[in-house]
Amino acid sequence: MYSLLIILKLNTEAHGPRGTESKHPLYVYRFHPADGSMVLLHVLDRKECDVVVNPAFSRVHAALDVLYTCTEDIENNGQIFAYSILPNGKLIKIGQADAGGTSTCYLTIDKAQRHIIATNYWNSTLTVIPICPKKGEFTGSVKSVHDPNHGKKVVAAPKKCGGVNHSHNDESTVKQRQSDPHSHALVLDPFVGCVAYVPDLGKDLIREILYHPEDGNLMMELAVLPSGLCTGMPDGPRYIEFHPFLETAYVVNELSSTIAVFSVNKSRLQEIRQALFAQETMDNFKGESTLKLVQSISTLPEAFPQSLNTCGRVCVHPSGRFVVVSNRGHESITIYRVCIHGTKNRGKLKQIGFFHTRGETPRHFQFDSSGQYLIVANQDSDCISVFSFNLSSGEIKFTGNTYHVPSPNFVCCFPVMDRQDRNPQEFGSPLTTLNVAEATELKGALDRHLNMEISQSTVDVTRQISSLTVERKDDGSVDTDSGELPVKLEEGNFVPLNSAVDEEKRLLLANLDAAKNEIVELKKIVSDLKKT
Repeated sequence: MYSLLIILKLNTEAHGPRGTESKHPLYVYRFHPADGSMVLLHVLDRKECDVVVNPAFSRVHAALDVLYTCTEDIENNGQIFAYSILPNGKLIKIGQADAGGTSTCYLTIDKAQRHIIATNYWNSTLTVIPICPKKGEFTGSVKSVHDPNHGKKVVAAPKKCGGVNHSHNDESTVKQRQSDPHSHALVLDPFVGCVAYVPDLGKDLIREILYHPEDGNLMMELAVLPSGLCTGMPDGPRYIEFHPFLETAYVVNELSSTIAVFSVNKSRLQEIRQALFAQETMDNFKGESTLKLVQSISTLPEAFPQSLNTCGRVCVHPSGRFVVVSNRGHESITIYRVCIHGTKNRGKLKQIGFFHTRGETPRHFQFDSSGQYLIVANQDSDCISVFSFNLSSGEIKFTGNTYHVPSPNFVCCFPVMDRQDRNPQEFGSPLTTLNVAEATELKGALDRHLNMEISQSTVDVTRQISSLTVERKDDGSVDTDSGELPVKLEEGNFVPLNSAVDEEKRLLLANLDAAKNEIVELKKIVSDLKKT
C-alpha cells in the first residue's frame, strides 16, 4: 500500500502555519504494514511546484487509481488537479479544473462517480464539476453552484491585508472568522446520496442541500440546524462523518473543541429521494432537518483551556467501534468508543483517552487500509508520526517511526498493487503456466493452508464469544445499553451472556462466515487454475 502525504506551501491560505515551507507540494511514500515504517517513493516534479500551490485536500477515486488534489488560495480560485497513480507510486497529471471559488478545502465524489463537488472555504461556495466515470478525467467546467452567501462579498479581510490568523481561537479572531459564512466540507448522505451536509464554520450551522445525483445539480437548501448545544459560545463546525452501519453522524466543532453526535432520519432521506425522482415538489421537505442532536462531548481534558485549542479532523474507525479526533494546541488524538448495542445510547460516545501526537498541530491523520495503524501529520513540527492502533481497546501506541516532512497538512492512504501482483499481460511479460501435476500440488497446498486459516478463525471467534460479559447494575439488572463489550472483570459485578452479548456473538459469527465465503471463492480460483 502507498501512503500519500500532501505537503503545504505557505503563501495565501487563511490560517497561519508555523512549519517550514515545502519546496514540493506532493510526496508519495510506501507504507509497510508489518512494522508501520514508510519509504519515500516519489516527489512531485519541480516544474509542478509553482502550479500546485497550497494543496489542502485530496481524494482518491473509489474505483480508479486516480488522485484529485485541490489548492487553497483566498485571492484566486482554487484549482483541482487529477493524477493517475502508477504502480511504482509516481503521479502523472491527467487533468486540471477550476474549482469556481476561493480557498478550496474539500472534495467529494458522488455515488455515481460522475461528479466532483468542491467546497470553497473563503467565499463559501459549493460547485459541481463533471468527471469521466471510466477514466476519472474532467469532462467539463463547473455546472452547478450553490452560494449560501447569495453573492455578497466577504466581509473579513485577508490575513496579509490586516485580517486575522484563522489558526487562532481568541475572541477577536473568532469574531472575524464568523463574520461570514465559511463552508468547510460537503458530505453526501450514505443512504440515498441525495442530501449534501455542509458544516458552516462561520455561522455555527449544518446546512442540508438537495443534490440530484443524476444531473449533478445542487438544487436547494432544505434545512439548517445548529452544530452544537447553542450555549451562546461559538462552535465552528469543521467536518461531518457518518457511521458505517449505524444511523448516526458525527460533527467536529473546531472552535468549541466538541464532537456533536446526531441521529439520522433514514426514512425521511428515502422519502426525499422518492419525491425527487418522481419529480414531485420538494417544498414539503423544507424546514425540517434529517438530523437530531443526541450528544455533545468534549475533545479536551476538563481543565485544559478551550481557547488554546482548535480541532482538526474527525473520523470513524473502519470497524465502526471508535471515533477519533485531533486537537491542534493540545497536540493530541482523542479516541472514543461507540456504543453499538441497545437503543437508548446507540451511536453515542464514551471517551477512551488522550494521546500525544509526538509533534505540534496535528491538522490531519489517516488510518492505513488495515485499520491497525494511525498516520498523523504534525503540521507545525514538520513531521509525520506513525502509531499502532489496538483494535480491542482503541488505544494507540507510538511505533517509533517518525519522518521529517515540511509542513504536512494532509494524509491520504490508498492501496496500489505491486507490479508482480497485477496482470502480467499489462506489462508485456508472458503468463506463467502450470502442468496438471504442478497445479494439483499447488491446489493441495492452498487447501491445507486455507483449512488451517478456517480452524484458527473459528478458535479466535470462539474465544472472543466465550469472553464476552456485561455489567450488572446496582439493582441487579443488566445494562444492555452500556456498549462496553467486553468490560473490565470484577468479581460479583458481571453476568453470563445476554441479548446484547448475543448480538456481539452474531456479528463475530457473521464475520467468520464472510471469511469462509472468501476462502470458498479462492478455492474456486485454484480449481479453475487446475483445469487450465
